Amino acid sequence: MRRRTSLALLAAAPLFALTACGSGTSAATSADSALPAAGTDVVSGVQQDAAAVALLPAAVRQKGAVTVGSAVGAPPTAYIPAGSNQPAGFDIDIADAVGKVLGLRIDRQQAAFETILPALGSGKFDVGTGNFGVTTERLKTIDFVTYIDDGQGFAVKAGSSIKPVKAITDLCGLTIGTGAGTTFQATLAAHAKDCTAAGKKPYTVQAGSDTASILLGLQQGRYDVLMSTINGIRYQAKVNPQISFLSAYHRLDVGFAFAKGSPLTKAFQAAVNDLIKDGVYAKLLAKWGISDSAIAQSRISPPELAN
Repeated sequence: MRRRTSLALLAAAPLFALTACGSGTSAATSADSALPAAGTDVVSGVQQDAAAVALLPAAVRQKGAVTVGSAVGAPPTAYIPAGSNQPAGFDIDIADAVGKVLGLRIDRQQAAFETILPALGSGKFDVGTGNFGVTTERLKTIDFVTYIDDGQGFAVKAGSSIKPVKAITDLCGLTIGTGAGTTFQATLAAHAKDCTAAGKKPYTVQAGSDTASILLGLQQGRYDVLMSTINGIRYQAKVNPQISFLSAYHRLDVGFAFAKGSPLTKAFQAAVNDLIKDGVYAKLLAKWGISDSAIAQSRISPPELAN
């Protein structure tokens, strides 16, 4: 049966999620005030789509559930709201909405961002969420079903004189903070010699998995620039006056992650496209303030977007 709903949900999440800290302000509290619709329930009105369900492997239909490894850090991607012990955010909503379309229970297990993709190969998780960007390197071992367009960007401490980053060599001589195991760390490592080749002082990278301390490091001046998702740092700049969005650098498709060759991808793609067609998808993006990250249709493992 087709799903018809007019409720509102979801938006995007950082590859590595930032946490607003300092001055006693938590990310959850900030999200509650910055996103008035964050508590709006949209997912419960989503109904099954028989055509999408038919694409599931018989064993999965019989089991009626998938195990999702979920990185939970900060809004708008995935965070723990004030006064709750259950995660919220775009990644949470989109997974739950797809589960409704496919008639599946989402068995969510919170995990560190950098551990999720390796765990897909071992069979620990059926699906991974964490604002995972589609990159050429990841496509060697991971399949993706895309659901938003996000990408890499930079933030600085408010009042910084650093200019927008248009090329990696604009970072030469600076100290950069980022998340461990992310596309940001990989990008910076791949271009580590560019500054020397250009006759400039190399940049320094500090990578960590504690999102609160990473953001605090920028505020305290332990590094000059923060590299993270465009949506994530734009959100942080909105709720934290000590942070300024500097520039976008490289757009990326973002999607559900699966072990290479997973039989689940076609069903998940159909479910996302079903949400897009019915208009639920647009309302989910609006709920979390990331409407400019909308995609026209979901794709399975598309090539990495060019710069």
